[in-house]
Amino acid sequence: MKTTDQFGPCSPFLIVSDIERSVRHYVAALGFECSFRGPGNEGFFAIVQRGSAQILLKHISREVEPTPNHKVHEWARWDAFVFVPDPDVLAKEFADRNVLFHRPLENTEDGLRGFEVTDPDDYVIFLGRPER
Repeated sequence: MKTTDQFGPCSPFLIVSDIERSVRHYVAALGFECSFRGPGNEGFFAIVQRGSAQILLKHISREVEPTPNHKVHEWARWDAFVFVPDPDVLAKEFADRNVLFHRPLENTEDGLRGFEVTDPDDYVIFLGRPER
């Protein structure tokens, strides 16, 4: 493999309506940590992270609303794909935390195993992996 082919994790960038609410959701409900907040402690930008997965969150203004993919194209239902090696274990953890699933743990028609959750701005996050 060439060194130019050695990519690391990719991080989705989501425009949110309320940075505090979004950070609370990812931390409390989904077990992420807030690894960056700026500018200052009350900033409009945050990075939430769990393992090597990061999601960048930014509140721009009240006039710039979040636009999840499925609201533009109903067939484009995901805003982020988070690779997890064992989606069954994570689905149980989330169920134990009373996280609401947008779609339950399943083998999809796309050949993936995983599940979907939504965040406060209705972004859809798929957590899973290719079927084995």
